[in-house]
Amino acid sequence: MKSVAEKIKELKEKEAQIKGMGGAKAVEKQHSTGKLTARERLDLFFDPGTFRETDIFVKHRCVNFGMEKVEIPADGVVTGFGRVNGRVVFAFAQDFTSRAGSLGEMHSKKICKVMDLALKAGVPFVGFNDSGGARIQEGVDSLSAYGQIFYRNAISSGVIPQISAIMGPTAGGAVYSPAMTDFVFMVKNTSYMFITGPDVIKSVTGEEISFEDLGGAMAHNQKSGVAHFACESDQDCIDQIKTLLSYLPNNNMEDPPIVPCSDPAIREDAGLDAIVPDSARASYDMHDVIRAIVDNGEIFEPHHYYAQNMITAFARMNGRSVGIIANQPQVLAGCLDVDAADKACRFIRFCDAFNIPLLTIADVPGYLPGSEQEHRGIIRHGAKLLWCYSEATVPKITLITRKDYGGSYLAMCSRDLGADMVLAWPTAEIAVMGASGAANVIFRKEIQAAEDPAAKRQEIIDHYENLLYNPYIAASRGFVDQVIAPRETRPRIIEALEALSTKRENLPPKKHGNIPV
Repeated sequence: MKSVAEKIKELKEKEAQIKGMGGAKAVEKQHSTGKLTARERLDLFFDPGTFRETDIFVKHRCVNFGMEKVEIPADGVVTGFGRVNGRVVFAFAQDFTSRAGSLGEMHSKKICKVMDLALKAGVPFVGFNDSGGARIQEGVDSLSAYGQIFYRNAISSGVIPQISAIMGPTAGGAVYSPAMTDFVFMVKNTSYMFITGPDVIKSVTGEEISFEDLGGAMAHNQKSGVAHFACESDQDCIDQIKTLLSYLPNNNMEDPPIVPCSDPAIREDAGLDAIVPDSARASYDMHDVIRAIVDNGEIFEPHHYYAQNMITAFARMNGRSVGIIANQPQVLAGCLDVDAADKACRFIRFCDAFNIPLLTIADVPGYLPGSEQEHRGIIRHGAKLLWCYSEATVPKITLITRKDYGGSYLAMCSRDLGADMVLAWPTAEIAVMGASGAANVIFRKEIQAAEDPAAKRQEIIDHYENLLYNPYIAASRGFVDQVIAPRETRPRIIEALEALSTKRENLPPKKHGNIPV
């Protein structure tokens, strides 16, 4: 019979063997492609000395195609928990050095176990994806394995933050779990996501396309919108995930953490008084407005490369997390389109689920016109934006800086869609449509009958602008609560946020609404 010392020695030897992953050559190959190993990623992610691995000794049970003779350390995935900046987080990291991190029955059970624990504990869950896909030898068991993960993604959604890091290949069924999580990070040049790879596409359609162009980080950040962040390296990706977590609560029953703020809440910015150009056709960078009013000018921007006519960003105001949705006049004049609406909706729903107040900054001339937008379903996608704002119960503050016309006025969180406080700059223009279009509709006959139609048209436009193109009509109806000097924006918004910090609002009891997805 072995002594206690011998048993402890055996334990340490088994652990060391498993922690060697796929062996020195496989680890070297991983490093040669610019990638860290699963264990290195977790060591960087968690506070030093806090990561505790679970299920290190789990083995697969497959006996097909000679698999009974194949040893896969930790069954190709490292799972466990630890602390990130002092807060508990559960995570998994797929080990590409061990059988390409392929996913099978026991691999999935390990992931599902930590997902269940994260949900029970009410803490964030992070997955580091780096896998060759389903373990084909396990057949339907591997398909069931994916399904069990997808189910948990759906059940946990809106309860705990779920974050996916794509740090290598992710193909076929493996892409759906990340897509069901709240945020997807990708690493440039080393991570890929696609349903079918370039070889299959070529054999079926004849199209030739590279891995990077098909499913690389920038393809999914710029074109598809599947990914929210494009990172320069594994280290950069891990650092950005930590930054994101700092803005978020542990779960839907908590408020986001409040951090010490050295930026005075009463700070004004005189530069804002001149930021809106005199010409209605001139643009400005909405990022300049946002940075001027948030704590220390710091923002964290999901979907930075996608639908850039809309800005979504996390920031802090007097130490409190806030979600910002803003039109970008520099891109498509800030018009709303299909992608911008989807981008904003996803962000609004996340913030509402996790008790993050919403600040909407409007400078929008309308929905982007054209048959392409109509045929892509701008009606349906635009309706989602109306829906999401109406459904959100967190504090909702709206700032109107310039144009705010027609249906897009409503879609950018007007009073009627539940805005708790609406602020406007003196440059705000709130109307059904632009003056030129309105003149053509209302006074077409008068213009046509005039001796000088151009002069008459301009006279009507000037009158229309003087009559409606200011914030005071809306303020007189109670649709705008305060007209403020731009320089006063930061202190006024902080005052509103603090006044609304105890807001409680309940929706009618129902199973769920039927959002126009």
